[in-house]
This record gives sequence, C-alpha cells and structure tokens, in this order.
Amino acid sequence: MSEATKIDVDSIPLEQIDVSDPTIFENDCWQPYFARLRAEAPVHYKSEGPHDAYWSVTTHDLVKQVDINHQVFSSETGGITIQDFPSEEELQETDIPIENFIAMDPPGHDEQRATVAPSVAPSNLANFEPLIRERASDILDNLPVGETFNWVDEVSVELTARMLATLFDFPYEDRRKLIHWSDITTSVPELTGDDSLDMDQRKADLMECATTFMQLWQERAAAAPKFDLISMLAHGENTKDMINNPMLFLGNILLLIVGGNDTTRNSISGGVVALNQFPDEYQKLRDNPGIVPNMVPEMVRWQTPVIHMRRTATQDYVLGDQQIHEGDKVVMWYLSANRDESVFPNADKLIVDRKNARAHVAFGFGIHRCMGNRLAEMQLRILWEEIMKRFDKIELAGEVTRLPNNFIRGVAEVPVRLVPK
Repeated sequence: MSEATKIDVDSIPLEQIDVSDPTIFENDCWQPYFARLRAEAPVHYKSEGPHDAYWSVTTHDLVKQVDINHQVFSSETGGITIQDFPSEEELQETDIPIENFIAMDPPGHDEQRATVAPSVAPSNLANFEPLIRERASDILDNLPVGETFNWVDEVSVELTARMLATLFDFPYEDRRKLIHWSDITTSVPELTGDDSLDMDQRKADLMECATTFMQLWQERAAAAPKFDLISMLAHGENTKDMINNPMLFLGNILLLIVGGNDTTRNSISGGVVALNQFPDEYQKLRDNPGIVPNMVPEMVRWQTPVIHMRRTATQDYVLGDQQIHEGDKVVMWYLSANRDESVFPNADKLIVDRKNARAHVAFGFGIHRCMGNRLAEMQLRILWEEIMKRFDKIELAGEVTRLPNNFIRGVAEVPVRLVPK
C-alpha cells in the first residue's frame, strides 16, 4: 500500500499537498485531498515537486472559468497535461513531438477541429447505432454467466475495441492494437510515476501505429469515399493534406483513438463499480430501467475518466483571489470539480436519477469540450440498455485494480459474476 493511503490529509501542511501523485488515484484515496483544497484553497499553489511549480484549480466554477478563457489560459504554450513539453534542446530519442488540435489555441484549434468534428456529428453517429447494439449484444450474450471474470477485459475493452475498429474501418482481427496504442499514448513516467516504462518500445509501437494508419489513409484516399473516420478525413477538403504533416497526422489519429477509448472504457468499468458501491441506486435502476439515459452522464461524472487538463497563463491574471503570473502552469482537476458539493449534493455518491448530472465537466468546457462526447454517451446508453435486458445484477466478486496515472482514471480489473434475470 502506498504511503498516500496512510496519511491523514488534514495533518499535511496545505502548501505541501500534491494532488499530482499518481498513487492517490491508483489507491482511490484522492477524495480527501481534493475536498480539502476545495474548502481551503480552491486555487492552490504547489511550489516544487516532480512537475515543478503548478496551480491546482479544484472547484466546479473555477475550472469552468479557466476552461472557457482560452485567451488567458493557453493549451498550446505548454501542452494539456501536467508534464511539460520538452523543448527542442531537451528532446530525447524516445520522444515523439506529436501535434493535435486539442493542444492548440484558436485559430489553429478551430480550423483543425472543424475538419474532424463532422465525423462524430449526431447525424453520422446515428448510422452506427444498430451496429453498436449488435456488437454489444454479441459480447453480453457470450459472457460466462455464473463464473468470475474481469469485466474490464471482457466487456469494457472489448466493446471499445470493436467500436474503434468500426469507426476507423480498421482490420477487425487487429482491433486490440487500437487499445494498446491508446494505452501507451498516456503511459509516460511523468503521468504514471513509473520510471521502468520501456520508452524505446513505446516509440516503436507508436511508429507502427503511424505506419498502419498512413497505409489505411492511402488506400482510402485512392478509393471511393466510405463512411469511416479515415475515409472522411482523407476525402475532406480541409483535411486531405494532413498526411503531409506526419506528427500532426499521428497526433490527431491518437487523439481520436484515446478519446474513443478512455472515456467509454473507463466509464463502463467505473459504472459497474459504482452500482455495487451504492446498491440502493442499483435497485432504483432495476425498478426503472428507463432512467438509463440519465444514468449515463451521472456515471461519466462519477468516474471522470480524464482527471485533469493543463493550461499555461499567457498573462498575469487573478483567479479566485490568487495572482496567477504569465507562464504559470494551471491545472484544472476535472475529477475534483465533478465532486463539488456546491453543485452536486452528495457528490461522492452515484445517483442514477441525479437531476443535474449533465452539469459535469468530465468532457471539458468551452471550445475544447470533448468532440466525441455524444458517441461515448451513445455507446454507454446502448450497453446498459442491453445489460438491463439480460442480467438482474453484475456482482462485484473481488478487489478492483486501478492504474497509477494522474491524467487518465484507468481501471485495470473489475472481477464480477453475472446474475441472470
């Protein structure tokens, strides 16, 4: 057990609290840290540590203030994670200086996003609904009823892999590669605290990803337009030349893969954990499966798959009575904002019929709001509709294993047993 799980948070001097410690998320003991910051220092300065100095923004209102003010708080200057971009002089052989529109400011952000956004527009996604339902049903119908198995691997990962393969029209038999590429994108020592990661292998694997998608791009560009993300990008007037900038191309492909993987996958896993943690809410769902559409955003709020996003101040600015200086690193803790009791009463509890569940900031806020949020919600809705048709209960059957990471709130193992209707 990490030291982080043993410490009385109230005994730590306020200036020493460091919510970037990946082990507090691995051990699921982050709640009191953020509760104290929200109460005592909603804009909190950590002067030194593994990520150097940074500001933590932890309340719902202040997170939104930062997220919407892209003129003052830049995504491009230092990137979107608490780790700093290496400078050209600091680049290592294992570093891949990828670019994507989420780490851009206007106008570049707006131009890039506008060209990709139609691929996940509601009118396009509606065409996928029957296929999503078919594949979700196939997964659920082949689960080992009465046996203990890992829900994450058999359902969360498998459904996400199938959906990503569908969206990209990626070779179906290789679909797990998409999950692997997503996982290694966010697996770096600065986010996980793990210095033993093989960064050479990570670079080789990401280069395989780039080569694979470049080949798919060339094939789709030479063929008649089809309804998949790569074909749409290859034939789009504003995106057809993206392949000429390899790092931008890889960056945007990885952004779509990670966005399509982490939100859906970890919300599927977290939702099962939450319903078992709050059996009264599970009973409420069983009594009225019609509340699934409202439960979905509440599950996303409760899980908050993306823990933080980082900005860099482009000028001096006063935020929550604190003086931010130009160049300061400002971290929005979405996980904390989504547990803000002033917005979400009884915020640590999953409440399946919570009236304001959609007020969460798990998808971000402002111009950087997650482009694929409707896709994620649609997959979660369909999956839970199909689950409720088949099973009386998904029963937790062992310890939940979480990943050490301060950026993605990942779940590795959720051992369960199914109780059929």
